[in-house]
Amino acid sequence: MGGHESQRAQDEREPERRSGGTARRAFLGAAAALGAGGATLGLSGTAGAADAGRGSEGTGGSGNRGKGLKSLPVPTIIGHRGASGYRPEHTFGSYELALDLGADIVEAGDLVPTKDGHLVCRHEPEIGGTTDVADHPEFAARKTTKTLDGVPTTGWFTEDFTLAELKTLRAVERVPANRPHNTLYNGRWQIPTFEEVLKWQDRQTRERGRQVWIYPEIKHPTYFRALGLNMEERVAALLRRHGKDGKNAPVVIQSFEPTSIQRMNKLVDNPLVVLLSGASTRPWDFVATGDPRTVADLVTRKGLREIAGYAQGIGPTLDLVIPKDAAGRLTTPTTLVRDAHAVGLILHPYTMRNENPFLPADFRKGADPDGYGDVFGAYRTYFATGIDGVFTDQPDTGVLAREDHVGR
Repeated sequence: MGGHESQRAQDEREPERRSGGTARRAFLGAAAALGAGGATLGLSGTAGAADAGRGSEGTGGSGNRGKGLKSLPVPTIIGHRGASGYRPEHTFGSYELALDLGADIVEAGDLVPTKDGHLVCRHEPEIGGTTDVADHPEFAARKTTKTLDGVPTTGWFTEDFTLAELKTLRAVERVPANRPHNTLYNGRWQIPTFEEVLKWQDRQTRERGRQVWIYPEIKHPTYFRALGLNMEERVAALLRRHGKDGKNAPVVIQSFEPTSIQRMNKLVDNPLVVLLSGASTRPWDFVATGDPRTVADLVTRKGLREIAGYAQGIGPTLDLVIPKDAAGRLTTPTTLVRDAHAVGLILHPYTMRNENPFLPADFRKGADPDGYGDVFGAYRTYFATGIDGVFTDQPDTGVLAREDHVGR
């Protein structure tokens, strides 16, 4: 992954390893219709809390037709960076496999800018761990150390490359120790641009006969704004260009920086989600502006009401839903699901993975870093809290776990 890890990555690191915000909020309540198969699902737990008062249909381009997120099943299965448990993340191979495996939404992708202002899909701007850039002698001099969200980080950064240059690189597996089988696909796929993803989304929607959803994340917006590479305006411009900027558009925008989501709320009508890292952490935009609040403050009832004024959901780390003890075992669920639903927010926690090192200790089987544990038991425990969906590296496993859950 390189020297710096994003807030999400830090949470996941294991032993190895526009106006009227509140009016738009309610349509994102929990759903009952299974869009892909047409089967009807019952609402689970408190997942229906945000149902009341959903907005009307979008009026923009083709991306605005439909019923919005309420057309999706609950719990919603979100392919984390595609099907990253089986293919190198943020590649079209990973994205398409996620759809093949039944994902309701594909997290395509984590958005970072190029030197010439394009948006590309990489987990981080530092690409030493997710591409073969180190094998390109012509780019050896581009290796440098920067301070990314307060952390000295050494490697190659997308903002130092033109799009044409990045297109000469190929994606590789980020965590080969856990996923040696994914290295088989190293070098097969290029780095996709966000515009390519939007066109891919339309093509997949036509070919599969159902609406394909994507869930891009705006990465490090404060860092890039300081470089003159304003992320929100670029994302909004592409969404408008492709007719995907309406409240029922099949594009959910997320960020770990609340002020970035506030900016997006003024630019587009898409569903918006604030990502939340560990309770003691501070979003980097808060650090940069001197806001003393931590994530613990944001998940109070007051903090959640504030978020509900400009966003429709939150994406907390799973530990904010059920904390772990010192041994890594699950403890008692928090009130986060109930409190978020009470103000009309949905919850899409992150990230479920099959491999032992990424599971709570209760559900591990053996110590092999690439061995699978009792992931279905873990899903069962998390789904019982009433979460509205979950990010997962293995969407097929998530779909089966949902079938178990709703079949009760």
